[in-house]
Amino acid sequence: MTRFLNQIAVGDSDEFRKTLTETDVVLFAGLSGDNNPMHIDEEFASQTPFAGRIAHGMLTASLISTVIGTKLPGPGCIYMGQNLRFVKPVRIGDTVTARVTVLEVLLDKQRVKLLTECWVKGEVVLTGDALVWVPDQK
Repeated sequence: MTRFLNQIAVGDSDEFRKTLTETDVVLFAGLSGDNNPMHIDEEFASQTPFAGRIAHGMLTASLISTVIGTKLPGPGCIYMGQNLRFVKPVRIGDTVTARVTVLEVLLDKQRVKLLTECWVKGEVVLTGDALVWVPDQK
Protein backbone atom coordinates (compact mmCIF):
# COMPACT_ATOMS: atom_id res chain seq x y z
CA MET A 1 0.00 0.00 0.00
CA THR A 2 1.38 3.39 -0.97
CA ARG A 3 1.60 5.89 1.87
CA PHE A 4 1.59 9.43 0.60
CA LEU A 5 3.51 12.24 2.28
CA ASN A 6 0.42 13.60 4.07
CA GLN A 7 -0.18 10.14 5.59
CA ILE A 8 3.20 9.97 7.34
CA ALA A 9 3.96 11.44 10.77
CA VAL A 10 6.97 11.67 13.07
CA GLY A 11 7.10 8.52 15.17
CA ASP A 12 5.51 6.22 12.58
CA SER A 13 7.39 2.92 12.48
CA ASP A 14 7.36 -0.40 10.66
CA GLU A 15 9.58 -3.46 10.43
CA PHE A 16 10.49 -6.61 8.54
CA ARG A 17 11.95 -9.75 10.06
CA LYS A 18 14.01 -12.47 8.39
CA THR A 19 16.23 -15.33 9.50
CA LEU A 20 19.43 -15.20 7.44
CA THR A 21 20.30 -18.57 5.96
CA GLU A 22 23.36 -20.15 4.38
CA THR A 23 21.62 -19.75 1.03
CA ASP A 24 21.07 -16.01 1.62
CA VAL A 25 24.77 -15.47 2.35
CA VAL A 26 26.00 -17.55 -0.61
CA LEU A 27 23.55 -15.91 -3.03
CA PHE A 28 24.47 -12.43 -1.76
CA ALA A 29 28.18 -13.23 -2.22
CA GLY A 30 27.49 -14.33 -5.79
CA LEU A 31 25.23 -11.41 -6.61
CA SER A 32 27.48 -8.74 -5.09
CA GLY A 33 30.84 -10.34 -5.90
CA ASP A 34 31.83 -9.94 -2.23
CA ASN A 35 33.56 -13.25 -1.65
CA ASN A 36 35.39 -12.14 1.49
CA PRO A 37 36.30 -15.37 3.33
CA MET A 38 34.74 -13.89 6.49
CA HIS A 39 31.42 -14.68 4.83
CA ILE A 40 32.07 -17.88 2.88
CA ASP A 41 35.00 -19.77 4.43
CA GLU A 42 34.37 -21.25 7.87
CA GLU A 43 37.98 -22.43 8.30
CA PHE A 44 39.33 -18.93 7.62
CA ALA A 45 36.65 -17.14 9.64
CA SER A 46 37.11 -19.44 12.66
CA GLN A 47 40.69 -18.12 13.01
CA THR A 48 39.53 -14.48 13.34
CA PRO A 49 38.25 -12.59 16.40
CA PHE A 50 34.71 -13.40 15.18
CA ALA A 51 35.38 -17.14 15.64
CA GLY A 52 33.27 -18.03 12.62
CA ARG A 53 31.51 -16.76 9.55
CA ILE A 54 29.41 -13.63 9.64
CA ALA A 55 26.79 -12.33 7.21
CA HIS A 56 27.66 -9.46 4.90
CA GLY A 57 26.88 -6.13 6.55
CA MET A 58 25.18 -4.97 3.38
CA LEU A 59 22.99 -8.07 3.33
CA THR A 60 21.75 -7.07 6.77
CA ALA A 61 21.34 -3.45 5.60
CA SER A 62 19.34 -4.60 2.58
CA LEU A 63 16.53 -5.58 4.92
CA ILE A 64 16.08 -1.87 5.66
CA SER A 65 15.42 -1.37 1.96
CA THR A 66 12.67 -3.99 2.23
CA VAL A 67 10.90 -1.95 4.90
CA ILE A 68 11.32 1.34 3.04
CA GLY A 69 10.21 -0.02 -0.34
CA THR A 70 7.30 -2.18 0.81
CA LYS A 71 6.01 -0.84 4.13
CA LEU A 72 7.14 2.63 5.29
CA PRO A 73 6.94 4.81 3.30
CA GLY A 74 6.20 1.95 0.85
CA PRO A 75 5.73 1.53 -2.91
CA GLY A 76 6.49 4.61 -4.99
CA CYS A 77 9.09 6.11 -2.66
CA ILE A 78 12.68 6.69 -3.76
CA TYR A 79 15.69 5.99 -1.54
CA MET A 80 17.91 9.10 -1.65
CA GLY A 81 20.57 8.38 0.93
CA GLN A 82 21.62 6.13 3.77
CA ASN A 83 24.14 6.39 6.60
CA LEU A 84 25.07 3.12 8.32
CA ARG A 85 27.05 2.03 11.33
CA PHE A 86 27.64 -1.68 11.83
CA VAL A 87 27.57 -2.27 15.60
CA LYS A 88 27.72 -6.07 15.99
CA PRO A 89 28.18 -9.03 13.65
CA VAL A 90 25.22 -10.95 12.31
CA ARG A 91 25.63 -14.71 11.96
CA ILE A 92 23.99 -17.24 9.70
CA GLY A 93 20.86 -18.39 11.48
CA ASP A 94 20.25 -15.06 13.23
CA THR A 95 16.80 -13.57 12.91
CA VAL A 96 17.18 -9.91 11.98
CA THR A 97 14.46 -7.34 12.59
CA ALA A 98 14.88 -4.29 10.35
CA ARG A 99 12.97 -1.29 11.67
CA VAL A 100 12.47 2.23 10.33
CA THR A 101 11.04 5.10 12.34
CA VAL A 102 10.09 8.51 10.97
CA LEU A 103 12.30 11.21 12.48
CA GLU A 104 11.25 14.16 10.34
CA VAL A 105 8.79 14.97 7.55
CA LEU A 106 10.08 17.62 5.14
CA LEU A 107 6.86 18.67 3.40
CA ASP A 108 8.43 21.32 1.14
CA LYS A 109 10.85 18.80 -0.40
CA GLN A 110 8.59 15.72 -0.26
CA ARG A 111 11.17 13.91 1.84
CA VAL A 112 11.15 11.89 5.02
CA LYS A 113 14.13 11.33 7.31
CA LEU A 114 14.13 7.88 8.92
CA LEU A 115 15.95 6.22 11.77
CA THR A 116 17.08 2.85 10.40
CA GLU A 117 18.01 -0.03 12.70
CA CYS A 118 18.53 -3.76 12.61
CA TRP A 119 18.17 -5.87 15.74
CA VAL A 120 19.12 -9.44 16.68
CA LYS A 121 17.95 -10.94 19.99
CA GLY A 122 17.02 -7.53 21.38
CA GLU A 123 20.36 -5.92 20.51
CA VAL A 124 21.09 -3.31 17.85
CA VAL A 125 23.46 -4.71 15.23
CA LEU A 126 23.16 -1.86 12.71
CA THR A 127 22.03 1.73 13.07
CA GLY A 128 21.78 4.75 10.82
CA ASP A 129 19.44 7.12 9.07
CA ALA A 130 17.96 7.43 5.61
CA LEU A 131 16.47 10.13 3.45
CA VAL A 132 13.56 9.09 1.24
CA TRP A 133 11.47 10.96 -1.34
CA VAL A 134 7.76 10.24 -0.89
CA PRO A 135 5.02 10.87 -3.44
CA ASP A 136 2.44 13.50 -2.57
CA GLN A 137 -1.24 12.77 -2.98
CA LYS A 138 -2.55 14.88 -5.84
